[in-house]
Amino acid sequence: MKLKYIIITLFLGLVFTACNKDSDSDSKPDEINNFVWKAMNSWYYWQPNVADLSDSKIASTTAYNNFINGKTPDALFYSLLYQRGTVDKFSWIENSNEIVHASKIAEVEKKGGFSYGIYPKDASNINVVALINYIVPGSPSALAGLKRGDVITKINGSQLTSSNYDQLENTQLTITLAASVQFTNSSLVTTDKAGTVTITKAEIDENPVAYYEKKVYGAKNIGYLVFNGFKSDYNDELNTAFAKMKSDGINELVLDLRYNGGGSLETAVALAQMINGSFTNKPYIYLDFNDKHNSEDGYENLSEKVQIFNLVDNEPTFQREESINSLALTKIYVLVSFQTASASELTIQCLKKYISVITIGEQTVGKFVGSNTLYDSPAYGYTSYANRSTKHKWQLQPITFSYYNKDKDANPAKITPDYEINPYSTFLNLVEFGNVKDPCLKKAIELITGQTLRTTTKTTDSSLSFKIDNLTEFNPTNTAKGLYIEDFRRLKKQ
Repeated sequence: MKLKYIIITLFLGLVFTACNKDSDSDSKPDEINNFVWKAMNSWYYWQPNVADLSDSKIASTTAYNNFINGKTPDALFYSLLYQRGTVDKFSWIENSNEIVHASKIAEVEKKGGFSYGIYPKDASNINVVALINYIVPGSPSALAGLKRGDVITKINGSQLTSSNYDQLENTQLTITLAASVQFTNSSLVTTDKAGTVTITKAEIDENPVAYYEKKVYGAKNIGYLVFNGFKSDYNDELNTAFAKMKSDGINELVLDLRYNGGGSLETAVALAQMINGSFTNKPYIYLDFNDKHNSEDGYENLSEKVQIFNLVDNEPTFQREESINSLALTKIYVLVSFQTASASELTIQCLKKYISVITIGEQTVGKFVGSNTLYDSPAYGYTSYANRSTKHKWQLQPITFSYYNKDKDANPAKITPDYEINPYSTFLNLVEFGNVKDPCLKKAIELITGQTLRTTTKTTDSSLSFKIDNLTEFNPTNTAKGLYIEDFRRLKKQ
């Protein structure tokens, strides 16, 4: 009897100990998810609007751990976004420098080397085509023979649709190109080329300073510059392009930002100084963080120096400073599209407070928010790459601030160009960069010279009912990482 009592007691003791171990295990938050939640709770711009990011969430350790545990880091991250896909379309999470559950606004390092825009074929918005904006020299797409203006109709043998076009981001893809493109009064009609093109993506460090040409019309020395991404590790190449324009005597500038989804704030501020250069130390942009980081709010001022970065472990790392090459222009012409976003829109909104900015093309994306990268470095406010945990390679790129021009004027929903161009007209006229058959470039030169250019530019029916409906919803601005800031602590408090 006594022996039986002892055995039962030992058994219950073991059960109790096991339960305690389970309880101890349950009480420990997942290390990576703990970083994700706490970094978002601290920095996310819309934190007050997300119930699951409320400070009260950590009032109960058990409830908090139960909430964050058992999820993958990316699933937790995306569940915390404020009205994902409508308000917040721009935040993303990375692991080993690869986007996980990729946002259609994010940069993906492995690329086929072609930028594209998605266009519905009719008002149903089901069947679509992809128009190739440009090809990166030396890329898999260039080697496969693709060129600017090619139209993709099928992906892996299937008609391109609003449901499958994201397969264009696959590591390997087989595409079918259009042999002809025609318009009826209500649809875009294509016929296919025989055969297909197969592309295997590779890591590409694309130079965003894609094209420069000097055009001379009488006393007008016009610089045409295609700039496809605000990448701070290419600040020296951008500064060199302006040095070239300076030596060429450029007195008018057409800046092509149609395929530029944004990028570095550092680069955006430097670009403004390169264009004009007369407002050194004047405020250019105002950044507004959430209530937890009001102390970070402030201005970025124009500077006569540009910081030069190199990529180290895929992170822009400061190397040196260069004096900025300025053109001293008081007016510029900017080409825009439904893929123009973030730092590109910043350039228009902030620069026009100092000089005349004439916009030509289509309505822009309307992204007047930005981010700074968050690392698992809680002792350093989640902002230190050097002091991050090396146990994992997750990092966050959530929206952490909104931006305004120097006068803090309210931003529009989107930037509507001064001179609108039917986006579908590009199908018939997307020639190589610099060719004045391009309707946007043609319009800019006509405005600069006051002359009508005689070209063989083809026109499209302006009554097309589906010509601009929701084009931004279909299109990734995947040329850069939105608007991000390398060092927000440099902001001036005014």
